[in-house]
Amino acid sequence: MSVTKKIASKKAKPKKAVRKKTRKNSVEAPNVKLRVEVLKEIEDLKEKLRSRRIHGNEDKKKIARDMLERYTGHSIADFQKQIIITNFHYYIERFNALLPDNHYTQGSAFKASTSASAKVTIIEFGIGSAMAALIGELLAVVEPKAVLFLGLAGGVHPSLNVGDFVLPIASIRGEGVTQHFLPEQVPALPTFKVQKFVSQILVEHGLEYRTGTIHSTDYRFWEFDDRFKLNLLEQRVLAVEMETAALFVSCFVSKVNIGALLLISDHPLKEGGIKTKQSAKAVFRKFTDVHIELGIEAMADIAERGEAIRHYQW
Repeated sequence: MSVTKKIASKKAKPKKAVRKKTRKNSVEAPNVKLRVEVLKEIEDLKEKLRSRRIHGNEDKKKIARDMLERYTGHSIADFQKQIIITNFHYYIERFNALLPDNHYTQGSAFKASTSASAKVTIIEFGIGSAMAALIGELLAVVEPKAVLFLGLAGGVHPSLNVGDFVLPIASIRGEGVTQHFLPEQVPALPTFKVQKFVSQILVEHGLEYRTGTIHSTDYRFWEFDDRFKLNLLEQRVLAVEMETAALFVSCFVSKVNIGALLLISDHPLKEGGIKTKQSAKAVFRKFTDVHIELGIEAMADIAERGEAIRHYQW
């Protein structure tokens, strides 16, 4: 090869490399632009989701605060950072009997009582998933450290007896409220560290308890529906009740730490096991005092010696 051709060949190589680099840049540019657009769409979606929640919408927070005060008769300043919620008035009566410094109020929809010495507030919010979802959202304005639901449940697993405690690790969303908060494939879960703390209290008292999945429904007379009962058995749930799924989901999206300790009050799948007025009275006489006392102790102890409960980042 002549010297002239060698020089020409050397000069041609850089030009070829430059052309390759230019083509690469032309391919990368649209990819970068697309990525920026996707990230912006994600941020816009997150902002829209935040605007639906109390912690991201000042107008909603203002209305929720007014509603909580109106429904409970408590002012925001009355609420402690540890809150018990329940369906039954007897629990508030027992709370007031155990804590003489109680501040008890009756609002337009709920009843509430607060003990400054125990640093605990209890709210009776009614029955059903709709009311459960509502109280879950409203409590966000208090920014509680922990919330504990003390509820009753019907036993499904044959090993359970009336008076047994269940510490649910998840709830099947068999009601119609939680779809307004999260897609149906998202599980209804309690805050792990609240459940962990309550389990510690149970162990300290030498009390047995079960953990597992429960089913939440808004179908009140399911006991007379054989297909529904078969579905419960196929789901391998421990118990069935009406509120925990709505509480777990509404509290999760509202940044409220929630746990639940359920008391088995009846066994509807057994012969003669459906709860009646007479059997309900027997349950309250025999078991509910321990239930509420455990709840008070757990929430009071969280105030005094509980670790930081929130374990996720938003």
